[in-house]
Order: sequence, then C-alpha cells, then structure tokens
Amino acid sequence: MKKIINIVEDEKDLNELVKSYLEKEGYIVNSYLTFDSAYAHIDDYCDLWILDIMLDDKSGFDLIEMIKSRNNNIPVIFMSARDKEFDRIIGLEKGSDDYITKPFSPKELVLRVNNIMRRVYKEDDRIEVNGYEIDEAKRIVSKGDEQVELTTKEFDLLMLFVRNRGTAFLREQILEKVWDENYYGSDRVVDDTLRRLRKKMPDMNIQTIYGFGYRLG
Repeated sequence: MKKIINIVEDEKDLNELVKSYLEKEGYIVNSYLTFDSAYAHIDDYCDLWILDIMLDDKSGFDLIEMIKSRNNNIPVIFMSARDKEFDRIIGLEKGSDDYITKPFSPKELVLRVNNIMRRVYKEDDRIEVNGYEIDEAKRIVSKGDEQVELTTKEFDLLMLFVRNRGTAFLREQILEKVWDENYYGSDRVVDDTLRRLRKKMPDMNIQTIYGFGYRLG
C-alpha cells in the first residue's frame, strides 16, 4: 500500500517541486500552502508530515503539537530557511524526526523520507510478489533459498512495478522515473533492462501492453 505524505509549505514553487519528487518515488502526496488549510485536514490519515516552520503569522511548531496530540507516532520532518541550532532543538523537543535547511536538494529530502519510512514502518521492508520475497531496505530479492542477483537499475525497475502494481507505464514514464528526467540515452535501455529482469525472474508477471508499455500483473 502506498504511503501518504502531507506537505505544509507556503512557497508554492517549492511545495510543488517536493510534491513532484515524492510522487515520482511512489508516495501519495497532499500539499497545503497555509497553516489553516493543513489544520483542516489534521485528522485525516497520513504516514508522515513535512512542515515548514514559518507559516504566515503561525508556526510549524504549533502544528506539530496538534499532530502529535492526535497521534504521537506519526513522523515529522521540518523544513526551514533558518539554519539555527535553536530551531533544531525546539523541533526535536516537540518530536520531529528530521530537520532540513533550505535551499536543499529534493533528492536529499526524498532519501531522508525513505529512511524514516523504513525505520518507522519496518513491516513494509519485505514484500512478497509472484513467489519472490523482496527486502526493499537491503535491496535483496530471493525465491525460496536462492537469492536473485540484480543490478541497481534492475532493482529500481522492479520496485517501480511492485510499488505500482496494476499500473501501466509508457517507456518514457519508466525512463523518467528510473533513469531520471535528465537521461539522454535511448529508451531501448528500458527494454534491455526489462529483458534481463525477466530472465532472472521468470515468474515475475511483468506484462507487455502492445502499443503502450508494461505493467506488473
């Protein structure tokens, strides 16, 4: 099941950028630009909050108190343009799991989110699909007592299908999500990697949709 993340960030461009990167990683993302809009959804289910500290005349510190009063186990990451030790300490005291200073790389934030998700929701580390067991945290795939040796891109391609089982992807979408939007090579790399993946994992039901792309059945 996909994890749900709530972002509260009043800089619209940054909000949309972070949302885009997290969605590419396979998360469901709800984004809010104001304290009040986030507060209106504070009782909705989610797996992680990402909060800006400065929110107009209010504060992410106030919001985390309300979040933690409802469920103290929900992880929270603070984003702030203020690189102050005082803010970090307050955030930790109020129960935050991480603190990242602007400007930051969206990829770094995604890595921090993934690490927190693995730590907090440990039961999701192992996934069983088509008779294979996948340990996402350790990046290990096995079937019975045999381990399947995959390259980095083969594993990333596998996880794209596993996290989005039943979703059909165009080659261009796969290329963007697995190889990054800045990849300039041929989209044949998708077919070549998939062919190797199918050879190594013949029981994995990755289906070809002729004239369109691929999906995991």
